[in-house]
Amino acid sequence: MADFDPTDRELEALKVLWERGEATVREVCDAVSQTGEPLAYTTVLSLFQVMEQKGLVEHRKQGKAYVYRPLVERKNTFRKLAGGFLDRVFDGAVDEYLVHALEGKKLSASELDQLEAMIAKARGKQSDKNKWGQQ
Repeated sequence: MADFDPTDRELEALKVLWERGEATVREVCDAVSQTGEPLAYTTVLSLFQVMEQKGLVEHRKQGKAYVYRPLVERKNTFRKLAGGFLDRVFDGAVDEYLVHALEGKKLSASELDQLEAMIAKARGKQSDKNKWGQQ
């Protein structure tokens, strides 16, 4: 099972791989350098070697280059990271987290619609549990 606690740099590299599907070390270096602090080729190569040991990525050889692809899905990784953050910082209190996350933030109509849809879905799941006498 993959280690779902990637470092910030590992997460940066994973984001590039999720966006592209696969990438060489050089391509990841270039992409990360455009959005943040430039990284040396050897730094990214070492990063990928550690990530491969963790089960986050795998590689294949293409000519002289190694091409890496993610072994973990973006959605599952974000869900796991968000859950860990929620537990660590807010002791699992979703309401307290949402108050802090949304405080002072102006939400678009689309974002409000998404939140309402998630709440309705959660209420539906809760209603189904109550219907069958589950806790």
